[in-house]
Amino acid sequence: MPRRLRSFAWLAWPVWAFLALTLLYPLWRILALGVGEGLGPTLANPYYWGRLAWSLAYGLGSSLLVIALALPLAYAFRYRFPGRDLWLSLATVPFVLPTIVVALGFLALVGPHGVLGINLYGTPWILFWASAFYNLGLVLRMLVAVLPALEPPLAAARTLGAPPLRAYWRVGAPLLAPALLAGGGLTFLYSFSSFGLPLLLGGSRYATLEVEVYGLLAYRLAFPEATALILLQLAVLALVSFLYLNAQTRLSLSLAPSALPKALPSAAAWRLAAGVWLFFLALYAPLLVLLARALAAPEALASAWTGGDFTPGALALANTLRFAGLSLLVALPVGFAYAYAVWRGDKGLDLAGLFPLMVSPVAVGLGYLLAYPGLSGSLLILIGAYALLSYPLLARALLPALRALPKGVLEAARVLGASPWRRLWRVEWPLLRPALLSGTALALAAVVGEFGATLVLRRPEWTTLSLAIYERLGKPGAEPFREALALAGLLAVLAGGVFLLLDRGRRGLG
Repeated sequence: MPRRLRSFAWLAWPVWAFLALTLLYPLWRILALGVGEGLGPTLANPYYWGRLAWSLAYGLGSSLLVIALALPLAYAFRYRFPGRDLWLSLATVPFVLPTIVVALGFLALVGPHGVLGINLYGTPWILFWASAFYNLGLVLRMLVAVLPALEPPLAAARTLGAPPLRAYWRVGAPLLAPALLAGGGLTFLYSFSSFGLPLLLGGSRYATLEVEVYGLLAYRLAFPEATALILLQLAVLALVSFLYLNAQTRLSLSLAPSALPKALPSAAAWRLAAGVWLFFLALYAPLLVLLARALAAPEALASAWTGGDFTPGALALANTLRFAGLSLLVALPVGFAYAYAVWRGDKGLDLAGLFPLMVSPVAVGLGYLLAYPGLSGSLLILIGAYALLSYPLLARALLPALRALPKGVLEAARVLGASPWRRLWRVEWPLLRPALLSGTALALAAVVGEFGATLVLRRPEWTTLSLAIYERLGKPGAEPFREALALAGLLAVLAGGVFLLLDRGRRGLG
């Protein structure tokens, strides 16, 4: 095994070169400008501290809300009831939905033109609801996987005479804490650095640091202040990421999950099913209303398709597919090389490969404008940003499959004289193909709905579906909003197709 891994040691160098050009050097430019010119005035401005305070409150509040919802729901999923597997699978659907699609769904339900007649736009409640919509499924699946492992130690504690509540507090809670910390940390990372949802739903009062950075760039060209805010954001994200990774390590060491649901009497199973179905229908109501309103107005899609006063939907769809294909040509080899290098034990690259998941798309776009002013307006930097933001998803799906490769089969192929490349093609590739398909679908989902970096680096002729929707939202009136809903429905269907590809890859792997 060690000899086989050494044969692919060189794969780390192209990945390091890619990270140096697309991430490390742009971040260094942000650091130099932020510390040199912007940090002092920014720290002296109480307004920016208010934006930081709200971003922290949004991240922490979202984490607590998601955990409070996911924990009892995970206990419900410990039992077998009608629709259990369906809802557990659908719980991850929001993760592959573009941010602007979700925002349009909430506006269609509880916005100024919402069907409920309740306007929650510009309030924290719509943001917390949207955060739960996005993050609940990820935390739920994590808890469903680990809850069964609590039963043997809890049973042992009760056998020794501990009351149920005391046994759970003294034995179950410490074992469950790493999963709760990991799920809460992940939710915090996504919410604290959120851009699209606060931009489209929060209004100026509830703008996060990420939204403030975009405002400084788009309306004031205040690069020093924007870079200083990014430094503050990166400091918080680095600390939380460290705590999250530590919790994830403790989780993997302390629990050995089992996923066999328990049987219930028929009447109880149906009552539980009714409660779970009602909960998810309420949670996913914005998406259902969006699709219903988009399907109810086919003439709006026809109008958006030709464009009129806006970018034609046909051009936006073509740009979306073109950029996704071009970025995939970069993300596939980088992600594959990264996964192989980390699999062979390159811990430094493993840590560096997490940085794209920590850095926000808006920060990436700003870094490129600072690092490569001569390439401003070049398609090269846009594709580089897309590939940087998407390859970690592909690699993280591929790594577990690499680590699960049967060592005996690989060693047998080596003993029989197969070269490293022949073993890769004839032995490893068939075993890795489902995971690669799954990772490719995740990478495509990230690119198809990418909003932040595209907004910073955009040119009019580069308008994607996300930007075409945002363009229509910037105009008053019912007709632009109807066109935005129609294009959002189209983007949701496109992202849903990517999710089906992902689900197919996961089934093949299992």
